[in-house]
Amino acid sequence: MTRTQVGIVGAGPAGLTLAHLLHLEGIDSVVIEDRSREYVEARIRAGVLEQGTADLLAETGVGGRMQREGEVHGGIGLQFDGERHRVDLQALVGKTIVIYGQTEIVKDLIEARVGTGRPLLFEVGDVSLAGLDTDRPRLSFTHERARQELECDVIAGCDGFHGVCRPSIPAGVLTEFSREYPFGWLGILAAVAPSIEEVSYSAHERGFALLSLRTRELSRYYIQCAPDEDLALWPDDRIWEELQTRVGLEGWTLAEGPILEKGVTGMRSYVVEPMQYGRLFLAGDAAHIVPPTGAKGLNLAIGDVRLLAEAIVEWHRTGDEAALARYSEECLRRVWRAEHFSWWMTTMLHRPPDEDPFGWRLRQSQLRYVVGSEPAARSLAENYVGFG
Repeated sequence: MTRTQVGIVGAGPAGLTLAHLLHLEGIDSVVIEDRSREYVEARIRAGVLEQGTADLLAETGVGGRMQREGEVHGGIGLQFDGERHRVDLQALVGKTIVIYGQTEIVKDLIEARVGTGRPLLFEVGDVSLAGLDTDRPRLSFTHERARQELECDVIAGCDGFHGVCRPSIPAGVLTEFSREYPFGWLGILAAVAPSIEEVSYSAHERGFALLSLRTRELSRYYIQCAPDEDLALWPDDRIWEELQTRVGLEGWTLAEGPILEKGVTGMRSYVVEPMQYGRLFLAGDAAHIVPPTGAKGLNLAIGDVRLLAEAIVEWHRTGDEAALARYSEECLRRVWRAEHFSWWMTTMLHRPPDEDPFGWRLRQSQLRYVVGSEPAARSLAENYVGFG
């Protein structure tokens, strides 16, 4: 049996950021991940960073490439009734967002972790947790054909919604809250320069569409579809035709290009309470899921591990477990605010399959209010850039 101070399950942004923050404070950790490094560094995920997230990466020494290559945006677009309106985030609340793909963040964090020489184990299998209600919880796993057991002070479950950590908590401890949405997103990554300067959301009678970007050469676009949509029914020409219909404006053209990737993502809201049991602490998608409309998933995960790192550091320095005991409560205040905002953005912008004309008019009225009222626009901006 080997020993570390913090065992971290999952090498996504949450787990890697936690390991980095702890390393800066002199606290040892071991990170294990069931996927390969190549897979983790290639999976396409979120790309909108709240200013607080971007600042944390920069302040802790892993944001250099983000600062060079990321796109700083001071606003977002809201399009409906054939017009696109700009919500000026910077003017309304004095903050910006950064467009920088989660894939790139993971690459930066892995490079930093490897540079420390601390353990980062990919392609582990048969992970199990034990002793969570003791002061010496254990991780068992197989790596390079050898069975290993790791004794920890605490375990951080950063292994996503389908990971092993949350199900390791005894039945009856957790309360789950969830909502399924009757639509999904068909997303594409296209090798074409973005046709917009800032992320733009469109509410159209045929359904929602989103124009985003990854770099100055790569565009990331989405259209509302059924949650179980068959991709075989969506050849490239049909995708571009539908995008042109939903985002088209007089005097403006959406440039088309080769589609490099396409996929369908269902949409749900999910929260588990509490986010801890004994010496196991859940973070990121292991504890909560938000629909992507509000751009909150990655930012919530980073916010979780920022709080968890602070609590672990305080505990190791003082021996006082009060900060650890407060972890779940402090996280959930922010999580539920983000859940509400993401639900609000989603229901305002998407057209339910059974929507009647009355519902369509209500959503149009809400959109007109948001772009026509400075307090309403400020509320959107405050939540979008990160509340608090």
